[in-house]
Amino acid sequence: MARILVVEDEGTIADAVLYALRAEGLGAEHCLLGQPALDLLRKQAFDVVILDVGLPDITGFDLCRQLRAFSDVPVIFLTARGSEIDRVVGLELGADDYVVKPFSPRELVARVRARLRRVGGSTQGWRQVGEFAVDAAGQRIQFHGQPLPLTRYEYRLLKALIDRNGAILSREKLMEDVWRDAPDTVDRTVDTHIKTLRAKLHALAPDLDPIQTHRGLGYSVKPES
Repeated sequence: MARILVVEDEGTIADAVLYALRAEGLGAEHCLLGQPALDLLRKQAFDVVILDVGLPDITGFDLCRQLRAFSDVPVIFLTARGSEIDRVVGLELGADDYVVKPFSPRELVARVRARLRRVGGSTQGWRQVGEFAVDAAGQRIQFHGQPLPLTRYEYRLLKALIDRNGAILSREKLMEDVWRDAPDTVDRTVDTHIKTLRAKLHALAPDLDPIQTHRGLGYSVKPES
């Protein structure tokens, strides 16, 4: 089941959206404020975020800007402001769609389904490698049957290791593959990200330790880990 996060402080609108999503067989959760939504998105994987621009604590634009630092999850903005400049700002911040209030909940659900189809939905495209499941189109990884809350570079790093299951990848190779859009990053960044990845994997399965360190050589994922 696809998981949708609705971030909307107006109860009537939120209730209508949640009802429409659930009636179509989609899993939907709700946050009233932006900061709790960010905290939740750091911990759990969602397939689409429906985001109100005019939140009481932080704007939807600010939330989207912070979200894009660690996630590429599709974002659909809801707003009462339909000016061209607002739409442009939202899309430039990384939003995938823009819906102006008042709107039809059924149309919104159709837009959500369109986003799900573009990333392969919630069940299509998963590749199983040992305890890992990778959805390359949706840029998501599950471990031991549970979603991993990964930043953009954590996702790229772990996927690079999984794709070469059992092979040892040097820091230089990982820097080349993972931080290709950040050429000024130092190689110790690899070690820092490996440490955070291990912590997240351990939180889901304390008895498993799939990432191996090879001193002087690099890192690998245990074959069929």
